Amino acid sequence: MTRRVADVKVAAPNLPPTPMTGLVLYQRDDCHLCDQALEVLALARAPEPRSVFIDDDAELEARYGVRVPVLRDGRGRELDWPFDAAGVRHWLGA
Repeated sequence: MTRRVADVKVAAPNLPPTPMTGLVLYQRDDCHLCDQALEVLALARAPEPRSVFIDDDAELEARYGVRVPVLRDGRGRELDWPFDAAGVRHWLGA
């Protein structure tokens, strides 16, 4: 008899991204550009980013307020909107 163990996803702590945690997408609630960015990332077949909403964080609001959506990788590089699928693939491969 074989027993299957369910996959369990554990939420990453709210830490800066590292190569192990992957991508972070800084965004706002009810942001149509942020929704478009998620669609572009899917088209680019990029790893799923961890979403960080800046609305209730004064420090993140000061840093990303007029720039969202912003994609950040584990090395600390940031890609500001607008971006397209080809640009994302190129940025991830750099």
